Amino acid sequence: MTTPLPDASIGLFLAHLASTLTMFGVILVVQVVHYPLFAQVGADTYNAYQSRHMARITWIVLPAMGVELGTAAWLVWDPIAEIPLWMAWTGLGLVALIWTSTGLLQAPLHARLTQGFDAKLHRQLVRSNWLRTVAWALRSGLVLWMLVHVLKR
Repeated sequence: MTTPLPDASIGLFLAHLASTLTMFGVILVVQVVHYPLFAQVGADTYNAYQSRHMARITWIVLPAMGVELGTAAWLVWDPIAEIPLWMAWTGLGLVALIWTSTGLLQAPLHARLTQGFDAKLHRQLVRSNWLRTVAWALRSGLVLWMLVHVLKR
């Protein structure tokens, strides 16, 4: 006979699942729709547009990314028995990759683009953001695989 997961573990895992899937959806829309359209904004309104984009998107991504980071760390330090530890470590590694990419690549490019549209910087932003897009796609598959392990119990 197995014992049920504690309520706190269920809640934390569901928060992890939700935050990861949320960010995967956000990054897909940003990568495929939003970022490519930056080039269509127009020079006279671009600076304000870029600044508003950064301010508004932060309200969505920062809480979701924070929950994802916290719960990914929790899965490593206080593992759920049904989830193989390698999955938790892989997930945390992908989160670290995403945060590093955001801090070292995308955030600085956004900051430079607040000075005005630059086609080269824009291309760098779109290209470099594929790293986060792929990482969140992998995380989404991984977290859904974790869910399968939890539900098998």
